[in-house]
Amino acid sequence: MEQACVLCRRAEADPDVCGPKGDYHGICAHRFCLRFASEMNPQATLQEGQMRFLPLDILSAVEQAAQMTCFVCGEMGASITCQEMGCYRRFHLPCAVKGGCVTRYLLPYSSFCWEHRPQQRELAAPEDTTCVICMEPVEDRTTYGTMVCPVCKCAWFHRACIQVGAVPSLQAWEALSSTRASLPLFLFFLQGQAMCAGYFCLQCPACRNTKLFVTEMFSLGIRIPSGL
Repeated sequence: MEQACVLCRRAEADPDVCGPKGDYHGICAHRFCLRFASEMNPQATLQEGQMRFLPLDILSAVEQAAQMTCFVCGEMGASITCQEMGCYRRFHLPCAVKGGCVTRYLLPYSSFCWEHRPQQRELAAPEDTTCVICMEPVEDRTTYGTMVCPVCKCAWFHRACIQVGAVPSLQAWEALSSTRASLPLFLFFLQGQAMCAGYFCLQCPACRNTKLFVTEMFSLGIRIPSGL
């Protein structure tokens, strides 16, 4: 039987969210469950550019989390706390998206609940706007699940799509094939989104901006690997 992570208590979890599961001095845990755990202090254990987790620190985090309830699923073992001063909402990393939370995948690995999460300035989407990745309709404005390029404000996409990508439907491809935008978008699909493109290749599919686009995605909780 596959061993469960001591923090999120899942034997199986999305590796794009939780990272790989590893053995830390005999303790089984997901990489990002450790880094986001509120009782851990990764900056204090940085050695040679890599994070080191001490067994006593991990066990202490597990002990503290065992007394905390996840506000999303209602189960115990919530190891992540909202970073907003005075907010005590806690959650498991695999529950973050379902709860509308934002987890920033870069130092100092801060996390926010649905009420205090960073969000894009509210913009209205033009009528009948579709996601540039899956070609399905988006919401009528920027929300947690619907995002827009902060530079050109022309490329609209779903949070899930910019994170891991999606394959457009047959109907969408047929409609796309008759437009001049078909080739650059096709290349974008092949390149992949955040998890496939990585920090050095991810860009807005419309205006091709990289720096401001990637900075905004990081801020909003999109995981963008630094190396592939």
